[in-house]
Amino acid sequence: MTKNRQNDELFQVTFIGLGAMGWHMASHLPKVCKTVKVWNRNFEKAQQHAQRFGTIAVNLQAAVQADIIFSCLPTSTDVENLIASVNLKPGSIWVDCTSGVPSSAFQLAERLKKLNIDYLDAPVSGQTIGAENGTLTVMLAGHHDACLRAKPFIQAFADLIEYVGESGSGFAVKAVNNSLMAVNLWAVAEGLSILKAQQVDLTAALSCINHSSGRSGMSETIIAQRVLNGTFDRTFALNLLQKDMGIAIDLMRHSQLELQVLQATQACFDQIETTKAASLDFSAAIQRLEQDTGYQLRF
Repeated sequence: MTKNRQNDELFQVTFIGLGAMGWHMASHLPKVCKTVKVWNRNFEKAQQHAQRFGTIAVNLQAAVQADIIFSCLPTSTDVENLIASVNLKPGSIWVDCTSGVPSSAFQLAERLKKLNIDYLDAPVSGQTIGAENGTLTVMLAGHHDACLRAKPFIQAFADLIEYVGESGSGFAVKAVNNSLMAVNLWAVAEGLSILKAQQVDLTAALSCINHSSGRSGMSETIIAQRVLNGTFDRTFALNLLQKDMGIAIDLMRHSQLELQVLQATQACFDQIETTKAASLDFSAAIQRLEQDTGYQLRF
């Protein structure tokens, strides 16, 4: 055991929010820290996590008495409300893996700094399979020294940790990244709709695209795995993608930019009402395109 590993094990780490991503992310933390506490709104889920992965299910106030606190919640508002409801431990670091709002990150960092607590925005990308395998990409932002102190713990579930700037920068990168994901998904689906109308074999066409300059992460994975086979397995809810695209558009307007592709793509995904979108995978938005064109994209 290395000296750094010994020092890491002296820390207490907490993970708050055991949803589709957090459940897997928290499962890797016992590899780098002896004491890992977990909390979830549905406390039974925290107990199940503890039983399966050797973490410790605790109440919320006990959860925030840790050296490193991870959160992975649906929105920045959820994080703000949670932080406002507890007494935090001075000297701790709050690492927020939520896909949040940049202005919220800046405000929380300023507020917690007065309590001698560092707040870092650290959204992740890689979907549930990346969380399960511990190969997520982390877009880390905030006070640089705090980022360095938190990095050994983040590495438990990350393949790439990139420091992207001051508070809010991580959330900004994540919002733009997810918006680009949406642009790519919709563009591929539109292209395949043209080919379907021309009675082209979509399996063969997609193979060509994925070995040519038109390929993307969406064409290589999501289109084949969820759209063309019609499963639309829910791993990342459509309403969360709608939220992230809204954040990117707000940043665009705040920057006094008018960018047509992002706005047009947001309008396509926003055709599905938010309440319904919460029960759908983001890839299921393509079903609306299928309705509009009259061409179903299936093998």
